[in-house]
Amino acid sequence: MDTQWRDKKLYPALGIFTILFLLYLNFKDNLNFSFPQIFVKQPYMGFVGVNKTRFYIKNDDQKTQDLHFQELYINGWNSYWLMEESVWEYSRFRVSKMLKKGSEMGLSVCRTWGFSDGGGPNDLQLLPGVFNERVFKGLDYIVVEARKHNIRLILSLVNNLKAYGGTAQYIRWAQEAGTNVSTSRDAFFTNPTIKAYYKSFVKAVVTRKNSISGVKYSEEPAIFAWELINEPRCESSKSASALQAWIAEMSEFVKSLDQKHLVTVGLEGFYGVEKTGSVGSNPGKWAASLGVDFIENSGIDNIDFTSVHAYPHSWIKGINPDAKVDFLSRWIDSHIDEAEKILKKPVLFTEVGFPSSVRKNNGLYDRNIFLKIVYDKIYESAKKRKAGAGALVWQLLVEGMERYGDKFSFIAWNHPSTYKLMVQQSCRLLNTSTQGLTHKKLNKNHPCLANAS
Repeated sequence: MDTQWRDKKLYPALGIFTILFLLYLNFKDNLNFSFPQIFVKQPYMGFVGVNKTRFYIKNDDQKTQDLHFQELYINGWNSYWLMEESVWEYSRFRVSKMLKKGSEMGLSVCRTWGFSDGGGPNDLQLLPGVFNERVFKGLDYIVVEARKHNIRLILSLVNNLKAYGGTAQYIRWAQEAGTNVSTSRDAFFTNPTIKAYYKSFVKAVVTRKNSISGVKYSEEPAIFAWELINEPRCESSKSASALQAWIAEMSEFVKSLDQKHLVTVGLEGFYGVEKTGSVGSNPGKWAASLGVDFIENSGIDNIDFTSVHAYPHSWIKGINPDAKVDFLSRWIDSHIDEAEKILKKPVLFTEVGFPSSVRKNNGLYDRNIFLKIVYDKIYESAKKRKAGAGALVWQLLVEGMERYGDKFSFIAWNHPSTYKLMVQQSCRLLNTSTQGLTHKKLNKNHPCLANAS
């Protein structure tokens, strides 16, 4: 470098820039000027829609402006912990690894928490309508990483359980604000102040502009669907009508903010006490007294697809494993059949959880036996173009995330037989769809292409 040019031009220019930058940092709050923000470029992704009992991907041809529709059958998983691990940059690599590994298994949808309510350092909503921007940026990171790996997200918006705040936190906030509110958790579905809190949160999330990509969540195809609430239950069956009204009101509210994404409830799939026919499919009499009903709750117009969970080992106590197998088989069949014939909507089994215990008589893992039942029934439904649209395993971890685990959680690649079963399901669902194994958009490293060769 020419010494004279460096001394007379480069150094003075750097000095001026440094002074201006320091002035900006000190006085930026009083300035109308801001440096232009640079957003990351993202791969193309189509939005997911519903056509009667099937999901499809709507792809826009960038050159011809033509629309192409591809069927979508889903093999996916749950990792509820993604946002908490995205809050701090030093732990984000685990989130990236989970999404990358999911993609390598041919999985297409991940369900995770889009909520964390309370006053802790890792909570998203600190008070009603007051948010931790650092945590929001963690959620931004998840959305960008998911799209990078061709994964779509189901974001749940509140927990009916106490973990991560949940409905109980909303009730406490209302009480602390001096609102006359019942101590029953069913007040979440009826109290006007609490419903306003929830709508404020939903609006903040749905209309957020991603700080990394610059894309609004309502315009982001990497979001598969909004889930209104994880596992809604009422303390009293008398609150059933209140829950039904709440689902109708909140699904309509989400649709008023976002017409591009699907909406689901977050049901476990139980049948109500006043219903006939499928009540016998419940895991026990207790399930009919929770104020929820699969048919009624899922039948609301703004609910695009039905959601069901399956936990025979938690729901049914004191019976032999074969009886649990029989229950699971009936549970899957009844929900696919009613989604097809009554609701005329896709049914997605958004949580299916089984333990990794080994059967003494044959040495097989319980998880593989039960998971294969779910997978086979989804596959048979897909071949017939019926309502069984997919299933999401509960839940996957990566190394170092064991603290988020329960008896149903596992690191898939540490369980080769289960890993193989999951990849096989991904591939046969893909091959069943109109996209198929030969689709040009498939990455050359896609596991199903490797298996097909």
